[in-house]
Amino acid sequence: MASKPQNWSNVGNRTGSANSGVLRWLHTYSAWLWRPLVYSSAYLALVATAEVLLVGTLLSLPLSPAPVVGGLVTFAIYANDRLVDVDTDAASNPRRAAFVRRHGRTMYTLAAVAYGFAVAISALGGPVAFALAVFPGAVWVLYAVDWVPTGRLHFARLKEILVVNSALVAAAWSLPVVFVPLAFGDAPVTTTVGVVLVYLFLATFVNTEIANVGDVESDRQSDVATMPVVFGIKRTRWALYGVTLLAGAVVTAAAAGDYLTTTATVALSVGLLALLAVVSRLGRADDDQRLAIAAECTRLPAFAILVLPPLVG
Repeated sequence: MASKPQNWSNVGNRTGSANSGVLRWLHTYSAWLWRPLVYSSAYLALVATAEVLLVGTLLSLPLSPAPVVGGLVTFAIYANDRLVDVDTDAASNPRRAAFVRRHGRTMYTLAAVAYGFAVAISALGGPVAFALAVFPGAVWVLYAVDWVPTGRLHFARLKEILVVNSALVAAAWSLPVVFVPLAFGDAPVTTTVGVVLVYLFLATFVNTEIANVGDVESDRQSDVATMPVVFGIKRTRWALYGVTLLAGAVVTAAAAGDYLTTTATVALSVGLLALLAVVSRLGRADDDQRLAIAAECTRLPAFAILVLPPLVG
């Protein structure tokens, strides 16, 4: 009888050791997968792909290669942006900067291949789809690369200009996400298209300024004027509340005018509520980088509501 508790204890110890071993394995390999996804910007490609599918559902468009184009272009642009800004990122995000330095050649190659494939596939959708696939790359050059002649103006790249920088990012993201599937589907531009475009533009603008909160120090050193740098985090938070509520007003007006279905209105509103929740944490969260990632994923609830049920069913 005395040995039975000992046997049970041994079993418990072995079970506990096995469980802790499994947990360590899961932690190790989840980190192994998570870091490349985040640091290389691959997760943004997945978000862009989901957004293109969301737009196709909102606008009742047929399935096309548009989501693939959106994902590949997004990966290429953001991977190159990581490479260009690796030195300034070292101050605000040293782990990402170290990853980019270590795998810079691989990222450059993958980004070039991804952009080449995206442009080639976009040609299948006609000249408009092709132009829209090239458009983000052209905007990125104007945004991130020193192209203004020295001494001509007070800035060397558009990334340094307050509001213009985030508006350019929002335009380079939202225009292809909306109009590439439209071009592939040979569909007309309607009021609903305009509503979806404004919604994505405003939400992406907010996302961009949320991401800028974590880069305040590096942006100051690089003379990049973002809202957190110029106005401070508290005022930025209130300004982004306003932009998000403006997007909500657009959705409400569209619903009242029967330009959005009830389900679409609910789905887009849930996304905005999620974005408001993220904005409310600006300056209050411990990890600004995770907050930025959360903001970039706030359209995924709408994707889950509108896109996934037909696919599963």
